[in-house]
Amino acid sequence: MDTATARPGSTAIIGAGVMGETLLSGLVRAGRRVDQLLVGEKRAERARELEERYGVAVVSNVEAAAAAATVALVVKPQDMVEVLREIAPSLRAGQLLVSLAAGITTATIEEHVPDGVAVVRVMPNTPALVDEGMSGISPGTHCTESHLAEVESLLSSVGRVVRVPERQQDAVTAISGSGPAYIFFVVESMIEAGVHLGLPRATASELVIQTLVGSAKMLRETGTHPTVLREQVTSPGGTTASALRELEVHKVRAAFLAAMEAARNRSRELAEGS
Repeated sequence: MDTATARPGSTAIIGAGVMGETLLSGLVRAGRRVDQLLVGEKRAERARELEERYGVAVVSNVEAAAAAATVALVVKPQDMVEVLREIAPSLRAGQLLVSLAAGITTATIEEHVPDGVAVVRVMPNTPALVDEGMSGISPGTHCTESHLAEVESLLSSVGRVVRVPERQQDAVTAISGSGPAYIFFVVESMIEAGVHLGLPRATASELVIQTLVGSAKMLRETGTHPTVLREQVTSPGGTTASALRELEVHKVRAAFLAAMEAARNRSRELAEGS
């Protein structure tokens, strides 16, 4: 499809993998006009699939970068520099470049694009697939309030957004970026415990998953501190107190802290190219 149909203010998504399509579908559901959306995708079969599914223009990375006011780079960290070198000649000052690649700093991106391109770094997470994502965003050198507001608008189509200084992005990666895996690990462990205690796996799964959903909803909708909610469930000398005592004996709280510190440290290493 010819990029001549793209209009000022359009948004291009370069990288049509799972997260790229998640962002695209979220924008469409949020009411973005498809004639204001472009996708950069090299694979012909994938391009046809996206055109048929969403009615968007699927073009080359270079064409997408040249035509759009906002360019979202949803590529693997190891592919970022190659993609930047490809599209840099098509970028211009004042354009907004949004990176969803883990560990890639705004400074690294700015080294490869024309001066004056506004760069915003994003750490999303996989619950964006069900419109319950959590994204931390950080501005680069040339960002204005309007640039940040545009990124918030893009990402709010698939969840919630919080602004953080870039120095905190490694912590964001450790908490919310990797966080779904910790939750899935806990759920998996609880289901296995249910089976060990004699429950059918299907029953254990339903009990655990609904308990997780309900607990998360209580946290969000009541605004009550988790310590207070935990204490409300914990009767003196009761079953919950016995279980929590075992978690403390096995230093589960300390293990979570150590795990998230390890994730933060690895994020720093990736940012440094290690």
